[in-house]
Amino acid sequence: MRRVVIAGGGGLLGSALSRELEERGYRVQHLVRAESAGNTGGGSAVKSGGGSASSAGNESGETTGDTGAYERLLWDPSRGELTDSHLAGAAAVVTLNGASIGRLPWTKSYRRELISSRLNPTTTVAKTINRLGKAAPAVWLSASATGFYGSQPGAELGEQSNAGSIFLAHLTRRWEAAAGTAASNTRLVSLRTGLVLDRNAMLKPLALLARLGINGPVGSGEQFWPWISKRDHVRAMATLIDNGSVAGPVNLVAPRAATANEIGGAVSACLGKPFLVPAPAPALRAVLGRDAADSLLLADARVIPEALLREGFKFQDSSVDEVIARELVSER
Repeated sequence: MRRVVIAGGGGLLGSALSRELEERGYRVQHLVRAESAGNTGGGSAVKSGGGSASSAGNESGETTGDTGAYERLLWDPSRGELTDSHLAGAAAVVTLNGASIGRLPWTKSYRRELISSRLNPTTTVAKTINRLGKAAPAVWLSASATGFYGSQPGAELGEQSNAGSIFLAHLTRRWEAAAGTAASNTRLVSLRTGLVLDRNAMLKPLALLARLGINGPVGSGEQFWPWISKRDHVRAMATLIDNGSVAGPVNLVAPRAATANEIGGAVSACLGKPFLVPAPAPALRAVLGRDAADSLLLADARVIPEALLREGFKFQDSSVDEVIARELVSER
């Protein structure tokens, strides 16, 4: 049975991907930190030893979701420790690590965590792949983000577009560069993920603001927010594992772009609330800090999924209104 190893497998995307891959006939294993394994029921834990292996500060939901339902392989990316046999012969390795960019404020220490929780796991996997040589996984899906593009008003941004200049753009460039140190015998795909419109992700804080009656235009509201539904994101990841021809950066975004006003307005309309209270850019920068406000809310990035469309990927969700209505139906 073909085997896929996932770091961050208990998070929003990792747990859904695990289920999708099982349905496609894969054997799924999760890389977890030793302390995470000790707190999660079920499953078996295989210790790190020999080679080298590890954990990432605060991985994307590593200790939540379905981690306990899968065999757990221990690692410690903070020390660069990942046992070679954990990855040897795998069909794929998927790394979905990273401290939450939604946690505020971005203090100096938290910015360091945003960086280390991405670079340490990525570097650890790259070094392990290099040690394994011909036994390395056939493909590596390495998390990235559409934050790579920063804010580029008026441009349509495909995978070959230039990087931006704000904090998340600099971070994402370093993240992808760390993955790029892996040997070329493993097909590397950098997952440039947009906002995942799910009730337990981006829609959660927007729905809360709407219920409180304080949702409204963010900055001008005309900036494009690249988005994707969870089910399309998961299907795309599984397809990228199966499709041996795709390598390099891949924009995981819906084909139909949406502005901040369209997304926020759809949330308020779905919940029967007004969309009136503005959040001016200067106020957002004063409250959240310039880096966070510019990276998370004010950046204007009309990102196009060129690679997925070129490969014939069929999106199930292209209407932001329909996705939001489906996700928030229980909130009404």
